[in-house]
Amino acid sequence: MAKKKVKLQFNPETLSFERVETSIGKTLKKLTLHLFSSAFIGFLFFIVFTIIIDSPDEKRLKAENERMEIQYELLNRRLEQMNDVLADIKQRDNNLYRVIFQADSIPDNVRHSTALTSHRYEELARMNTAAILIETTRKTDDISKQLYIQSKSYDDLMLLVKSNEQKLKQIPAIQPILNKDLTRIASGFGYRVDPVYRTRKFHQGMDFTAPTGTDIYATGNGVVEFVGWKQGYGNTVIIDHGFEYKTLYAHMHKIKVKKGQKLTRAEIIGTVGNTGKSTGPHLHYEVEYKGQNVDPLNYYFLDLSPEEYDRMIQLATNAGNVMD
Repeated sequence: MAKKKVKLQFNPETLSFERVETSIGKTLKKLTLHLFSSAFIGFLFFIVFTIIIDSPDEKRLKAENERMEIQYELLNRRLEQMNDVLADIKQRDNNLYRVIFQADSIPDNVRHSTALTSHRYEELARMNTAAILIETTRKTDDISKQLYIQSKSYDDLMLLVKSNEQKLKQIPAIQPILNKDLTRIASGFGYRVDPVYRTRKFHQGMDFTAPTGTDIYATGNGVVEFVGWKQGYGNTVIIDHGFEYKTLYAHMHKIKVKKGQKLTRAEIIGTVGNTGKSTGPHLHYEVEYKGQNVDPLNYYFLDLSPEEYDRMIQLATNAGNVMD
C-alpha cells in the first residue's frame, strides 16, 4: 500500500521544515476559487472574440451592406445629375419660353413633391436600411413630379406656339450679328461701370464686339420706326415688331434701311461701327417690351442650342466691360 504524500513547508523562524496539514474544506475552497477564475477568464475571452471577431454570417451581412452603400452612392449621384438637368430645363422654361409667350411661371411648390406622400416614408422607416430607402424614394418622387409638371408645361407651350404662329415670326428670336463662337460678348444686361464716366449705371442691352463693317441682322419681322443719330447711341436703327416689341441697334457704321421699310428676320439692316459714345467697334443691342427694356438674352431661342444658350448666360453674367 502506497504511503500518503506528506506536504512540508519551511518555517524561517525555526529554520526547519514543518508538516502542513490539509483539510477537505480548504481543498474545496481552492478548487471553487480556481473554477470561478477559469469561468471568468473564459467569459472575458468570449466577450472579446464576440465584439472583435465577426461570425461568417456577420461578415456576409457587412459585405452586403457595403455593396448596398456603394450602389446607393452611385444611384444618388445619378439622381443628382438628373436633378441638375431638370433645374436647367426649369430655368429655360420659366425665363425663356414662358417669357416669350407672356405665360406665368410655374411656382416651385407646384413643380416639387409635397408632404402628401409622407405616409409612404413612415412605412419605409420601419424597414431595414430605412434612411437610405427614404432618401432615395424622396428624391425619386421629387424628380417624377418635376418630369410630369415639365411635360404638361411643354404641352401648354405647344398650344401657345400654334396659336401664336404670326407672333413667333415677328418677335426677336436670333442674335443681331453672326457670333457663333460666343466669344465676342463685351457686356450683358444689368448694372455695369460706365467706361467713360467710371460710374455704376444700368446697361439696358447687350454689347457684341465685332470688326467695323460686320453685318447686322434684324432679329424679327417688323417695320423700321427710326433711322438716324441718337445722343450717346450714334447711328441707330429702331424696329417695331408689333405685339409691343421693339429692338434697337446702336453705334452703327452704315445704315442700309429706311424709315417705314418692312423687314423680315435675318435681313441685313447695316454694319457694325464705332459711332456715338463708344470705346471700340461693337453693336449695342436692346429689346423693349411694353415700353420697358428686357434682357436680350431671353430672345435668341431660334439661334442657339441649349449648350450655346448656357454658354451665353455664363458670358453675359461675367462680362463687365461695357463699351458705351
